[in-house]
This record gives sequence, structure tokens and C-alpha cells, in this order.
Amino acid sequence: MHDSIAYIHAAADVLRAEREPSDLGGRLTDAAAKALRDSGGVRLLQAADHGGFESDPRVFLEWVRAVGRYNPSAGWIAGVVGVHPWEIALHDVRVQDEIYGADPDTWTASPYAPQGRASATEGGFVLSGRWQYSTGTDHCEWVILGGIVVNEDRNTRGLPDYRHFILPRGDYAIVDDSWHVMGLQGTGSKDIVIEGSFVPEYRTINHFALSDGDFAARRACTALYQFPFGCVFSAAIAAGAFGIAQGTLDAYRDYVRTRVSVGGVVGVTDPFQQEALAEAEADLGAGIAHVDAMLGAWLDRIAAGETITRGDRLKFRRNQVRAVQRVLFSVDKLMSRAGSAAVWTTRPLQQWWRDLRTGGTHISNVMDTAYTAWANDEFETGVQMMTFH
Repeated sequence: MHDSIAYIHAAADVLRAEREPSDLGGRLTDAAAKALRDSGGVRLLQAADHGGFESDPRVFLEWVRAVGRYNPSAGWIAGVVGVHPWEIALHDVRVQDEIYGADPDTWTASPYAPQGRASATEGGFVLSGRWQYSTGTDHCEWVILGGIVVNEDRNTRGLPDYRHFILPRGDYAIVDDSWHVMGLQGTGSKDIVIEGSFVPEYRTINHFALSDGDFAARRACTALYQFPFGCVFSAAIAAGAFGIAQGTLDAYRDYVRTRVSVGGVVGVTDPFQQEALAEAEADLGAGIAHVDAMLGAWLDRIAAGETITRGDRLKFRRNQVRAVQRVLFSVDKLMSRAGSAAVWTTRPLQQWWRDLRTGGTHISNVMDTAYTAWANDEFETGVQMMTFH
């Protein structure tokens, strides 16, 4: 077990204690953020020459799941913020120096949705826009934002020049009162606003080229950085969901030990609740194993000099989404068997379920676009969809 994972298990009580204060405050508490930072987990995918571990991605996913098991919002932040160093390792070395030069524990937020518009100028771009869902942003000093480069009349020419733009904290504003949700309140996934900030060319990267693996040659000697961007990011999101699911099952076990139905049936002896728990546990284990197995197979293929194709990426996303959906459906069934006592706000189970279902709405966990993109490629329909793959 990696030290970062062992640290999280040792800090379980701290993370549990900071869950409610994080939710009430609408952002991760400083104590919870410190536990994540001190574990070193955010540096698992970070380049070794900039203070990172360059670990096996499966180690990173295990760390994310461990955090989410004890604190859903912290686990979600672990997945989102923790995956950014992977992308940063593929950027110009000047960007890496700027972010990690003074402190290798510097955190970077996102989001990647192309909600910004940029115009070209000498040496770079002028970026403006408003972005939702900047997870963990209060604890981050940099941000990666999706945007499209447009011409003067603000219409794109042909295929969109969709880029990721990296900016320091002083070049953007966080909208404090912009996160009101039913679950994962503690992630503090607030809005970001920019009005005409300059971004140097070297602090941008083309989204499609990143997804296609065009930048992998910069670190060709390290298999970690030859993975497709969309699959690495989506695997991190899936790990966040898996961690929350494990915490939900832990909470259900505690709940069912004391539950007695109106008919006098003790929860732990109720065959319907036993069935639901068994299925949920099995589906969670299968989902984790499925994602890990795909990544392990890719590591072997990359080591053998093979290239990860578009079809491979779409198949990964299809399987990863299905793995998450099986878990969501299983937990839904479990909740349907838990009885009316489970929905009381004075009991923790309903909050776990709300957090899990909130995580299930992320585009990386949504089935429709992933399945359709895979099918269009499989049957060569010629239909292209812009999705994470």
C-alpha cells in the first residue's frame, strides 16, 4: 500500500469529522484539505521532476476511493484536483515551473467545459467567460479552464479551436455564492469569472490533441503520460463515485444492524435487504476491478510500443460508465429496500445516497453520450460527438 493511501486510512476520523462542517460551509474545511495535502495523494500523478511520484494510475485511484469512503466531498476533490497534475506534466515546462517551482504541493482547479471565449493577441490570448463547477477551487492557486478561440465576430471558423487555458489565482475571480446543490456541498464547486485576462500561448493546450495523445511524445519514456486525457480524467471521476459508494455501503451496514421493520423483521436477517447489499457490494467490486484491469492492460500495451486508438478510448469510456451505472443502480435498489427510516435527515444514509447520486450526474459518469459515441464509432456512422474520451 502506498504511503499516501495508508495516511488517508489513518486520518479516517479526521475526514469523517470534517464532513458535516464542509457541507454546511459549502467548501472543504481547512482541516480536511490539510489531510489530503499531507497525504501526498495529489502528487501521485505529478511529474517526478516537479516534485511528484509519477505513480501507477491505479494507485492514484485507490487513494481517491479511500478519501471518498470517509468524506464524499473530499473524495470528489481528490479525484478532480488530483488528476490535474497529470495534464500539467504534458504542458510546456515553463507552466510546470510556474505552478510547482515554489511549492510542489500547489493545487490546480478546473473546469474543462468550453464555456469561455478567447481572442488571439500577440503572444497568446485574451480570455473571458463564466464557468460552473470549479471543484475545490478555494484551496487552489491555479485553474485550468476550457475555452474556444474565436474571431472578431465571435463565431468559430470550421472546427472549434478548443483549448485548455491555465491561469494563476490573481487572473480570475471565484463567485462565492454560486454552489447550491443537494449533494457534495462540501466540494465548493463554485463559479469562476474572467473578464479579459491575458493567457500566454505556452499556458494553453489543444483539447483534441491532448485527447488524441499528440503530446505523449514529450514524455514517451513514461507510460503514465501516454494515456488518453479523457480516460484518465473519467477514471478519476469514477473513482470518486466508487469511494462514495463504499462509504454508502459502510453506512448501510451500520443502519441495517439496528433496523427493525414494522413487521418486526430485523434488518440483518431480512432476505431482501441481504440481497440488495450483496448485489451492491458485488457490483462495486466488479466496477473497481473493471477500470483497474483496463488501465493495467493499457500499461502493458504502451510498454510493448502499442498505440491507444480512438476505438480503444471509446470502449474504455463505455465500460467505465457502465461500471459506475451498475453501482448507482445497485445503491438505488439498496435504498429502496431500506425503508422510510433511511430517509430521515437525522440519519446519515440519505446524505451518502444524495452525494453519490450528485456525483452520478457528472458527464464522465453519464451513459448517453459515452454509449452513443462508442456505437457511432463501432458502426462507422460518421457521426462525431464532442465528449470526454
